[in-house]
Amino acid sequence: MGIFNKLKGAAKKIEGRLTGDKVRETQGKLEETKGDLEIKGRRVANKVKAKARELKSRASAKVSRGAAKVDRAAAKRR
Repeated sequence: MGIFNKLKGAAKKIEGRLTGDKVRETQGKLEETKGDLEIKGRRVANKVKAKARELKSRASAKVSRGAAKVDRAAAKRR
C-alpha cells in the first residue's frame, strides 16, 4: 500500500496545484507522507524480523554446542 499511497498523493498534490485547490494539494502531501511512512515502517519491520531470525539461529547454535559438550563429558565418564 505504501507506494500506492505515495503515487496517489502525488497525483492529488499535482491536481491541487493545477486547480489552485490548497485543500486538495494538502491532502496529496498527507497521502504521500503516509505512503513514505508505510514504506519505512515495512523496512524497519523487515530488519527487526531478520535480526530476530539471526538471534534465534545464534541461540540454537549455542544450545547445540552446549548439548555436544554435555554429550562429550558424559562419554568421558563412561
